[in-house]
Amino acid sequence: MADHDRKDIEAKLWKTLEDERMGMLGLVGEAGGHFHPMTAFCEKELGSIWFFTRRDSELVRRLVQGGKAMFNLVAKDRGLWACISGVVTEQHDAARIDRYWGPVVSTWFPEGKEDPELTLLRLDADDAEVWISEQGPIRFAFEIAKANLTDNEPDLGQHTRLNLH
Repeated sequence: MADHDRKDIEAKLWKTLEDERMGMLGLVGEAGGHFHPMTAFCEKELGSIWFFTRRDSELVRRLVQGGKAMFNLVAKDRGLWACISGVVTEQHDAARIDRYWGPVVSTWFPEGKEDPELTLLRLDADDAEVWISEQGPIRFAFEIAKANLTDNEPDLGQHTRLNLH
């Protein structure tokens, strides 16, 4: 597998996030707190990821403004896995609600954009850990078999930690 430089990996991360959008968002350091499936709307130029949610949701109730959160993402083709960490805040931003509003989002808010429970979470990305594996299932099986025969770790791809500032 060809090694990717950090710039390429960061570009691939943002592109995958933009294309896939689905992942799991959770608060860091929250005892007993679980991650929740969320749809991400990214703004690469700002390093921000936005999520529609309800003010009465578990995430918002447990949220400490300016606390840390993580968003986990897996590409559909399993070629990229990522965990993005950053500062999370609740922000009711009408311009962004208009920009990202669509048929899927509207399903969760029966009163539309004026739903009093509608709010957004903003994750300002600080860093990410990214795993890239472009080898496919046959190469994966080969690497596992080779590792078992040689007592060496399999080469399953590249792992990189990115500073997103």
